[in-house]
Amino acid sequence: MRGKNVAIIGGGPAGLMAAEVLGAAGCAVTVYEAMPTLGRKFLLAGKSGLNITHSEVFEAFRTRFFASSERLGTALDAFTPDDIRAWASELGTETFVGSSGRVFPTAMKASPLLRAWLARLEAMGVRLLKRHRWMGFEADGLALETPEGRIIIRPDATLLALGGASWPRLGSDAAWVPWLHDKGIQINPFKPSNCGFDVAWSDSFRERFAGAPLKSVVTHSPAGTLQGEFVISRHGIEGSLVYAHSAALRDQIDNDGQAVLSVDLTPGRSEERLVLDLTRQGGKTSFSNRLRKGGGLEGVKAALLRELLPESPRATPETLAKAIKSLPIPLLRPRPIAEAISSAGGIAWPEIDARFMLARMPGLFVAGEMIDWEAPTGGYLLTACLATGRAAGKGMTDWLSEA
Repeated sequence: MRGKNVAIIGGGPAGLMAAEVLGAAGCAVTVYEAMPTLGRKFLLAGKSGLNITHSEVFEAFRTRFFASSERLGTALDAFTPDDIRAWASELGTETFVGSSGRVFPTAMKASPLLRAWLARLEAMGVRLLKRHRWMGFEADGLALETPEGRIIIRPDATLLALGGASWPRLGSDAAWVPWLHDKGIQINPFKPSNCGFDVAWSDSFRERFAGAPLKSVVTHSPAGTLQGEFVISRHGIEGSLVYAHSAALRDQIDNDGQAVLSVDLTPGRSEERLVLDLTRQGGKTSFSNRLRKGGGLEGVKAALLRELLPESPRATPETLAKAIKSLPIPLLRPRPIAEAISSAGGIAWPEIDARFMLARMPGLFVAGEMIDWEAPTGGYLLTACLATGRAAGKGMTDWLSEA
């Protein structure tokens, strides 16, 4: 690989992992990042405790990528969650498994890991250039806007690792889509993933309960039945439990024009028990006290029942119990993709060969969220970005050795 010049466009986890592989192979590697700092989205995601990967049994882990699980399988097999933990440890970042099974750095932030990683890359001879924005193809090369002006580069191989379309203020703005589309590359439309949803709350409910967490509930959608908590927002609902359902709910809205998230407000009580407990409340008992004493509901849970079942104060114990155990929240639409944690859509898998090279454009490789895959939160997203970056880096070394 000596003497081979490689360009990596995008300085996020996928691009940096590919740079590490290529640098170790002896390539002359330059990473071009449009933003003033590298790993911007990585750093923001790590502010509240970086989910670096997940500890569940690997056979289950590799199925969490929806329709892309099979295509991602080889890359994930070659860089498993255990491998990621070992890699982080080599960079001085020890990890631990949280109660949810998510894996976190002991320091509970991303910055020490990123600093050590960038130092390793620079020690390999990798050039890290910031404020260098790719502007498309030009004169048989790639045009870049830099602080010194416009330049054209013609590397021996190029990796695009520019992210999807979520959090555009951090650099993933999908500006690359028309340039690849003009080359005949199929790009599936971007959609929000791991996102909140709009709900038509009344003004009074919104003003009083926006920001309130709905704790210890069980939710049901086409994605399955899941337990946890989520948050009432000014616009609707958001939070980890909603994100777990978001792909299925988004697709249902796309297909049917509507979707419902059903919520069990009292997972510890059966419907039959609720009917008995609600029936025991005297006729003179206020509705609030009936809900509190007979249903164990108060605060935001009681208010949500009133909001979605306006006739609830006059409902029979049977009707109330049924609503408490399966309260439907009608969803209007997903929140805008700019607010989403991640995105679905991107370069279609048939365009990409086993080495993560675009079949129509030999020497041009892709990795990370540019590709049409999605995953739940909890370390799956970052793991796949790192794994595809590593796989693309190895694919590039193989291709360069044959060229």
